[in-house]
Amino acid sequence: MASRKRSGSGTKRPKEKVVHIYEQLCRGEDLKLLSIQFWEEFFLLQPNMDMLECELLKLNPEQYSSAKQNILNLFTECINTLSFGNSKRVHNALQTIAVFIHFLFRKQTGTAGNANDFHNGATMSLNNTLVSFFTINDIEDDMRELLKQLYNILTSNIFTDRPKVLCLKILLIIATGIDNVNENNLIEFIIGQNLFEAFKHILSDSSLRNLHGHDVVTLLTILVNYRKHEGSNPYVVELSLLADELALNGYGQVISCVLTMFCKQHLLSLTELTTSSSWFSSLSNIVGNMFISDELCYRSQQIRTNNALLLALYEAIHLNRNFITTLAHTQADSTPPSPCNTLNINDGSPDLSAAAILDASHYSTNLFVALFQYCSIVMQDHKSELSSINLKLCLLILTCIAEDQYANSMMHDTNLTFKVSLHRAHMRHRKLTSEKVSKPQPLANTLLDLLVEFIVSHLLKKFPIELYLLCVGIIHRVIIYQKRCRVRIAYHWKDLWTAIISLLKFLIYHEQNLMKRCNIFDLALQVINIFNLFITYGDTFLATTNSYDELYYELNREEKVFCELHAMVLRYASMQDCEYKEDSIRLLNALSNILAIIKHFQMKIKEWLASQSLSTPTEQQILEQIQKNYDLTLKLQDSLDQYERYSERPKHVLFFANLVKEVMADTRKTVYYLVKESSKGTVVECLPGAVTVPSTAGDTEVGMMHTSS
Repeated sequence: MASRKRSGSGTKRPKEKVVHIYEQLCRGEDLKLLSIQFWEEFFLLQPNMDMLECELLKLNPEQYSSAKQNILNLFTECINTLSFGNSKRVHNALQTIAVFIHFLFRKQTGTAGNANDFHNGATMSLNNTLVSFFTINDIEDDMRELLKQLYNILTSNIFTDRPKVLCLKILLIIATGIDNVNENNLIEFIIGQNLFEAFKHILSDSSLRNLHGHDVVTLLTILVNYRKHEGSNPYVVELSLLADELALNGYGQVISCVLTMFCKQHLLSLTELTTSSSWFSSLSNIVGNMFISDELCYRSQQIRTNNALLLALYEAIHLNRNFITTLAHTQADSTPPSPCNTLNINDGSPDLSAAAILDASHYSTNLFVALFQYCSIVMQDHKSELSSINLKLCLLILTCIAEDQYANSMMHDTNLTFKVSLHRAHMRHRKLTSEKVSKPQPLANTLLDLLVEFIVSHLLKKFPIELYLLCVGIIHRVIIYQKRCRVRIAYHWKDLWTAIISLLKFLIYHEQNLMKRCNIFDLALQVINIFNLFITYGDTFLATTNSYDELYYELNREEKVFCELHAMVLRYASMQDCEYKEDSIRLLNALSNILAIIKHFQMKIKEWLASQSLSTPTEQQILEQIQKNYDLTLKLQDSLDQYERYSERPKHVLFFANLVKEVMADTRKTVYYLVKESSKGTVVECLPGAVTVPSTAGDTEVGMMHTSS
């Protein structure tokens, strides 16, 4: 028997039988001559995936020509084994199939450069010689049969004998083989063999969902984005029309589990940081911000791993009208679905019994609650581009929610109150509290608290105007809903007014720098229109008449801000060559009522002060004068309760294309590793089960989860 040297020593050990067969296969030998029952016996051998891949990759041109038919026969026999083999043979065949497809993509993308070359016959470069590689025609029939077999396994009721885990991993390998999903021609076979019913079956069954839900939701998200805007994608159609309550609830619960576990881990890290603050502060004086930077880097990577599930949430809300009802209802099944990528496998299961993170009274965790708290954590990271991408996705999701009538109805229901811990960024001008624990309140209040927190905590030199436009747009939509439906919530509106006035101050004082790179008039106009909504229609949604008094008081107290804004806008509106002249004129017109209110009350207050011989009035005295002097006429402004409904095209198409590429790359780094680990019998629990994939050349470590197999 052939032998090979043991790594790190001069001794030799016997070569595995399966490795010896791989070598024969790659030499082009007719393996069936060895035994009539060769393939039946072969699939009883545990595959050595690393060695098989190595043997395939090192083929030279001459060896490749001899081995091509054997390799194709191996793929065919693997697929045949799926239909009649026992559990062990099926498991081994699926692992071998995973190697074959992974090898195809390595050759396709590693040397050809253009993924579309695979359709015509990709090539591999060895010793500066181009060699014809497998084409779609070579494996077309086998791929169709493979997808049929995978569908049969996924829909089979024989749970213990059918390795659904590996089937889903193979589908993920196929779906994520190329960064640009639209160039991946192998996905066409998944499109042709519609697997949506199998996915729906898994999501509807709690036991199957706990094991496979994460993979199913990730896979469905990728498939939905395949040529999404080019033609009829059956997965887009199926997801849009899905009305099965169990499947929608299961889909939502997979996402809820991921977000909740991330929030729990974050709170756990804060607790550990507090207990170790004394020695940490001393050590940080010596080593500077090294550990803090490492922590932020780790958190950013963890945030990036959540992009797939957040993208899944976006697609469901954006495409499916029925899914919003799943968001609006609490999750009845509290068993967490399949793996979330949040905790390290070596950490064990943390004791979170005392950490009441998401308190929803007698209800189970609500997906809205988990989403809001998750957003508050992501908002704390001001510097990371990864967090910025994730935060934009969160704000787009909240925009879709704010436009939905049913979601707004649920969020404003005073009978549904939730106690949510919103985390807050550390800032110099306020106390270093890690979170704002709200009293039980409707979710609309919590959403407004979340958006106010974003406004006050992101007034940065590198101003994220796109995120601010989304944030203010969400506030605008929520208030319009309240105005149209005459909904009155007990909210402390002064927090919102103070926040958006601070935003106006920032725009005024940083005008010169901001105008060089963005249109600040568009954002300022949205803010002023929010004030105009309160002024014109406040009687339809403000809870008390005192709220009007407080609004007018704040406008007069911040008189200087609005006057400076008016002067700035007037300057640009009078310029002949101003790029944003039309926007500045619209803003100038929108300011008319606010300026009229300020002028009217300033005059009345000055007259009263003169009559009373006072120079410094109290807040109460000012409020009394406001209450007595509402005798002013204002201009009725049009379209205050109108907004442009959210549309992915064309503004956000590039953003989502890049986001899908990141999701594909991150998933590809982990999924093949998981298939290899399944041969070692590795079992990782759902909740704490994160595995760190050993990095390969050019790759960083990636946190990921390993499903029990």
